[in-house]
Amino acid sequence: MNCPACGRELTTMTAGPITVDACAGGCAGIWFDHFELAKVDEQSESAGAALLEIPSDPTLSVDLSRRRTCPKCGPEIEMLRHFESVARKIALDECPECGGIWLDTGELNVIRSEYPNAEARHEAARQAFSEMFDKQLAAEHAASEAELERAQKFAHALRFICPSTYLPGKQAGGAF
Repeated sequence: MNCPACGRELTTMTAGPITVDACAGGCAGIWFDHFELAKVDEQSESAGAALLEIPSDPTLSVDLSRRRTCPKCGPEIEMLRHFESVARKIALDECPECGGIWLDTGELNVIRSEYPNAEARHEAARQAFSEMFDKQLAAEHAASEAELERAQKFAHALRFICPSTYLPGKQAGGAF
């Protein structure tokens, strides 16, 4: 496979339980197959430490804003760029076909230092969503409560206009 950032041949590297493709001697980017990044993205996962110091070519300049193509699926598949977490520090490239992820040089280090574990990552996401949506959800809840109260008053008024002898569960033959 060729590097999607600089075009050089990717080198196979083993880090604990996973085997990744890295651009050693080039831009120092790393290709993770589907679900491999989750095995090295936390500080407590010692396997990921081996991937933090990939040798690179200091004279090489890579355009980080350029869209990448998938090195596994081929040049016709353009990868999607999205943020790795709610902190929005890293925008990683993910293939929509195979689910592989491309990290440019240094991005794995930032991902590993961002949150100490998955629980901290989930708590940060919960807080971010709470900050964004709690006021709107509370307003919608209040509006729903007010509408329910109006509907109950209307239904109560109809009981006096159109009285019914129906008692739930008391009639043998039906409602009327």
